[in-house]
Amino acid sequence: MARIMALGEIMLRLSPKGHRRFVQAGEFDVVYGGGEANVAVGLSNFGMDAGFVSKIPQHEIGQAAVNELRKNGVDTSRIIRGGARLGIYFLETGAAQRPSKVVYDRANSAFALAEPQEFDWDAVFDGCEWFHFSGITPALGKNAAQICKDACAAAKKKDITVSCDLNYRKNLWTLEEAGEMMKSLMPYVDVLIANQEQVKSLFGMEAASAEIKEPNVDYSGCQSLCVQLRKTWPQLDKIVLSLRGSVSGDDNYFGAAYDDGTGFVHSRNHLIHMVDRVGSGDAFSAGIIYAIMNGYPAQEAIEFAVASGVLKHSIEGDGSMESVEEVKALAGGDGSGKVQR
Repeated sequence: MARIMALGEIMLRLSPKGHRRFVQAGEFDVVYGGGEANVAVGLSNFGMDAGFVSKIPQHEIGQAAVNELRKNGVDTSRIIRGGARLGIYFLETGAAQRPSKVVYDRANSAFALAEPQEFDWDAVFDGCEWFHFSGITPALGKNAAQICKDACAAAKKKDITVSCDLNYRKNLWTLEEAGEMMKSLMPYVDVLIANQEQVKSLFGMEAASAEIKEPNVDYSGCQSLCVQLRKTWPQLDKIVLSLRGSVSGDDNYFGAAYDDGTGFVHSRNHLIHMVDRVGSGDAFSAGIIYAIMNGYPAQEAIEFAVASGVLKHSIEGDGSMESVEEVKALAGGDGSGKVQR
């Protein structure tokens, strides 16, 4: 079975072509994706043995989502088939000073209504070394929250490394609901992936804010949060905090900090011109998981993770389609974008 297993919901994404607004759309581009599914796709494209567990309808739209995962080499053998509908989200891609916009239509999806007893975690985690989930999954309802808790408990019993991307989505639940639930899941987590504002908002921790508006930024606030997180949850092995600075709807700065338990480092900061921002955080998560599992030193690990997230901004769709060699090239400083012949 897969060495890495991710739990979550995969959805149908519908987007107006180009930079059209929803009210201008006469047709939509079709993509399949979702936070944890995107991580599994990214890891599989890095050559890792990654699987995805969820509940997906048996009908043709559900099969199309499964086919998309299989096309990218993701193990789908532990996906439960059933339920009436696949979740949908609509994406309007921003430009210049207009931000991107997401509208969800995912209530009562097959995964949101799945029953906890449908999942055989002993079978799911057979041969598994790493389990990944995000804060999106428990936000989908009581059943999904219980499924997530059951998965975390089963993973810890098998001594499987657990990573969590806080991934707060204000359209799914309130800060208070998210904070309460994620605090209950944190004792299971070995590798925390988040951003500074999520940690401060969900866990009530104080630190000076850092926003990237130029190549150099003060990462002391991130370092302070790492200290507070370790004090609250001493079992944390590694903490990864991303930083993003928005210049416009087309251009962002992106960087990250990393506390691997032996010291604190941060990446260089990249100025990005975006093609598609969705899934960049998931590519970042895939990058840090890959780097940790392959024994990268701290500085190399965070540079690789950030480069993975940066490159995803250049790729249309939810999933990350970059190779290890491409990420290493950017992490090593080759961001020229020159044609390769």
